[in-house]
Amino acid sequence: MGLLVFDRFDRQSGLVPTDSLQNTWATVIGVGSIGRQVALQLTALGVPKLQLIDHDEVTRTNITSQGYLTDDLGRPKVQATGDACHALEHLLAVEEIYDRYRRAQETGPNVFCCVDSISARAAIWRSLQTRCEFWADGRMLGENIRVLAADAGHGRDHYPTTLFAPGEAQAGSCTSRSTIYAANLAAALMVHQFVRHLRGDPLDPDAAFNLAAGEYVVLPVVA
Repeated sequence: MGLLVFDRFDRQSGLVPTDSLQNTWATVIGVGSIGRQVALQLTALGVPKLQLIDHDEVTRTNITSQGYLTDDLGRPKVQATGDACHALEHLLAVEEIYDRYRRAQETGPNVFCCVDSISARAAIWRSLQTRCEFWADGRMLGENIRVLAADAGHGRDHYPTTLFAPGEAQAGSCTSRSTIYAANLAAALMVHQFVRHLRGDPLDPDAAFNLAAGEYVVLPVVA
C-alpha cells in the first residue's frame, strides 16, 4: 500500500492564499516575547523566507516568557529562533542578523516590528515606511496587547500618531511584564493582519486586547 501524500497547506486552504504567500517573504525585527512567536507562526503558515534581526542573547527568564529552550541559554536569539523555525520547515530560508536593525539593511516587503521601545519603533518606521508593503507592530504590557498594522490602503496615516514620546509611555516594557500566552496571542493577531493583507482584505490598523477585562476593541481610524 502506497504512502498517502497530504498537502501541507490543505487545512488552511481558502483562508490563506498559498500562491501569494509563497511569492513573498518577511522580516522580523526583535525576536523576544512577541517576535519569536511571530517567526514560528509565519514558518508554520508557509512563508518561504524569514529574516530575523536581534542583538540579544537568551537568558533564563526568556524560557518562561519567550518560549526559548534551556539549551538555548547564552545563544544569540536569532540563531535559536532560526533553528526552531528550521525544525518546523527544513526548506525555510532563514537570514539571521545578530545585530540591531540598521538603516542600510535590506529588508523584506513584510515587516513585523517587535522591539521594546517607542523610540526604536519610530526610528525603524521612518526608515522603512516607504520600503515595505506591509507593516505590523505588536505591543504588550502584562495582559494588555495592542497590534497596529499598515499597508498601502490602510493605517499608514494613523500609525505615526501612535509613536508618542517615550516619557508618555506606560512604565515598563514588553519584557518586564510578559507571559508566553499573551505573546502568542499578540503574534497571532499580527499574523492574522498579514493574512488579511495577502487576501486583499481591509486591515484593522489599531486593535487592543485587554485580557484581564475580556475586551477586544478595534479603534476607528483614518486610513
